[in-house]
This record gives sequence, C-alpha cells and structure tokens, in this order.
Amino acid sequence: MIDHLGASGQSAITDATEVRVRRPAQGTEGRDRFVSGESKQKAVKALVVTDDQGQLLFSGALKSGSCPDITQVRDAGLVELLGQHRDLRILADAGYQGLGAQTGDQVITPPHRKFKKNAPTWREERFIQQRKAHSSRRIRVEHGIAHLKNWRALTRHLGRC
Repeated sequence: MIDHLGASGQSAITDATEVRVRRPAQGTEGRDRFVSGESKQKAVKALVVTDDQGQLLFSGALKSGSCPDITQVRDAGLVELLGQHRDLRILADAGYQGLGAQTGDQVITPPHRKFKKNAPTWREERFIQQRKAHSSRRIRVEHGIAHLKNWRALTRHLGRC
C-alpha cells in the first residue's frame, strides 16, 4: 500500500473506527480493556487507510477500544514505513497530532488553536477556514469507513476477541 502510494505520488487519508463487539468471556484475561472511553461500549478499533479518492487501501491493525488512535498507528509501524517514503503525505484527524513532528511533517493534522481566549477575529476566521479545508479533504476516509460499516464487513469477522 505505501509503495503504491509513494510510486504514484498520491496522498493517503487515515482514521480509526470503533466496531462494537461482544465482551470477552468471563475469566478471560484483559476483559475490561475492550471498553472504549469514547463510546462507552465494548469495542475494537480498526485502522482504515484510503487513497485521496476514497478507495479503501487497508483496514486492520486491530486494537482494543481503549487504545488511542496515535498509539494504534505507531504500533502498526506506519511511522517506520513513512521514513522509507519521504514524498508521501497522510491526512489525519486531531487524534494523530504529534505524528507530524515524528515523521517530518508527512502526517498532516488540523491546525492547533493558538488563542483560547480573546483571539483576534482574523485569526479565528483563518483557523475555522483551515479546519474546514482539512475536514473537506479528509471526508473520503469517513466514506470508506461508512462503506465498511454499511456492509458490516468488520462486524462479521469480529465476534469475541
């Protein structure tokens, strides 16, 4: 996948999605780690990568629902793969902030808010424009995730983990 994108000069879009699963059987070690802080349900997180047209390239690297998105990407080895392909760019959401510094700005996240209070109006307008532009480019990964969830491709293969 990374070789394909790097050779074609395309960018990728990544996000993680939670898929509801049945709770592991009683007495199973690590039973509580599947409870997600985000959805307050028993869930497994799947990493999804699409190209810039929204075509699904990868879905996997499963982690428990309590795992942060940035940890999931690091454990999947994406940082090391990006080190081998310097011309590749990946769009990500705010859950991946900090990866840009590790990868030499190859992972692009939405901008940080500089002022919490009393921001100049021009700065606030620019911030809103930048976030909206980033979100508009990233919407394709959400469509890829919706396609997986509509067909229940992930839930069929994830029963008890």
